[in-house]
Amino acid sequence: MADYQLRLYRKFPEKQIHQFVIYLSPSQSRLVYENTFNIGRLNHEFNIIRLWEQPTEIFQRYQGLLPFAVLTNNQDPEETLRQVARQIENIEDKQVQSNVAASTAIISGIALNKEIIQRLLRSEIMKESVIYQEILLEGEAKGLAKGEAKGLAKASNQIALNMLRSNIAIDLVAKFTGLTLKQVQKLQKISVKQSQTRKDSKSK
Repeated sequence: MADYQLRLYRKFPEKQIHQFVIYLSPSQSRLVYENTFNIGRLNHEFNIIRLWEQPTEIFQRYQGLLPFAVLTNNQDPEETLRQVARQIENIEDKQVQSNVAASTAIISGIALNKEIIQRLLRSEIMKESVIYQEILLEGEAKGLAKGEAKGLAKASNQIALNMLRSNIAIDLVAKFTGLTLKQVQKLQKISVKQSQTRKDSKSK
């Protein structure tokens, strides 16, 4: 984190940088509570988000955060996923709907087993997702483990795009997805370009 902070400072000396480490699964390790790095005279501080301590309602409020809801502070992850599934069903944009569903299925696997996820999330919706298709392709080409890793990276990007389309601030997008500000800014440009393309198509 200290090294990354210095790299960012050299590139963007005028920017104010806020660093976050996001922990997805409950842990007894002392590391999940450490927000400083000290070596010699260097003292560096950063922020920590432990998802299991965060209120579920906030994550159910935005489409881009829905995939993380199951990992938040709730007593019944299965019921939370059931609620999220209902919200996903109400997403009008079918491409966004399928991507959110696929992202939710991937991330919920940290807390729930595959059978519950498949039962609550409609597989036909997920199959339309570019994320889902990429996982399948990568799984066939390089093995399931590598495919899932690639899919998770793409899921983070898609979640960020969904959040940006919901007009969530860039720093919050970076905070909750683990992406860098530079990565989020790049995705924002893509989102704006896609939005403009859709508008141009409709005008024709």
